[in-house]
Amino acid sequence: MPEPGVDTGTQPSALDAAVKRLALALDALDAAVERRRESDRNEDGLAQQVHALGIDRTRLAEALDGETARIRKLEDVNREIARRIDEAMATIQSVLDNNE
Repeated sequence: MPEPGVDTGTQPSALDAAVKRLALALDALDAAVERRRESDRNEDGLAQQVHALGIDRTRLAEALDGETARIRKLEDVNREIARRIDEAMATIQSVLDNNE
């Protein structure tokens, strides 16, 4: 026998509505958990990329330092060659001037 004042026709629909709301809430929670997992995976991937970029940066900095040192040596050699050419030209000019 139903309780007085309670419509038995509304109880199942209220229960059905509550079950539907619970199912929707659980679906939303599952979706939020999956988004968080994906975000965490992306974060881990980004951390690995940043680490790899750091290694590349270090390697490139070392290569740049080596090339900079090589350029300095070439500049020094170039200056020495230019000095020797100037000396040779002065010597040749001196010989030419003495033979005139």
